[in-house]
Amino acid sequence: MSPANGALPAPEFSRVVHADAVRRADVAETIEATEAERNALAERLELESIGSLTATVKLRAVRGGQMIRVSGQLEADVVQTCVVTLEPVPAHVSESFEALFAPPAMIEDPGLEIDFDASLSDEDIPEPMENGRIDIGELTAQHLSLGLDPYPHAEGVEFEGYDEDPVEEEAVEEPEKPNPFAVLQQLKPRK
Repeated sequence: MSPANGALPAPEFSRVVHADAVRRADVAETIEATEAERNALAERLELESIGSLTATVKLRAVRGGQMIRVSGQLEADVVQTCVVTLEPVPAHVSESFEALFAPPAMIEDPGLEIDFDASLSDEDIPEPMENGRIDIGELTAQHLSLGLDPYPHAEGVEFEGYDEDPVEEEAVEEPEKPNPFAVLQQLKPRK
């Protein structure tokens, strides 16, 4: 069922910082997900569980106070599912991240064609602030998702029949196919 009025559901792990507070002075926060938040986030990320999730996040105003630069370091203990045996696979995720936030009016309309500047990194392309708010909890959750092993496998388990570094097979010599016009050569009058 979709939420009323097209609104997105509330994030499982939400910690909101107001941009006005950051414009007055840099903000540094350490955030930690509660058990309920970890359980809900584990379900969203299709994990067996999240044992812990913390992040140290720093926010500072940039570009004359119009934008907010966020940098953080997250630490999480998760349990994924082995893609081969479906056994639990414990893992520790440690990720650094950065993002730039700007008021929506400063961000070009995504429907418009824009010139892409290849010199910009992902951290330099601003994300919109909704009502002057930045959700550093959701930002942490997104970067946790990016830091997960996409193909977790239990220790000692190998992928049968799958070679990560395929060696080109030796070419099998195919028999020479007859020329379909050879019959015509025989019909040609000889001199």
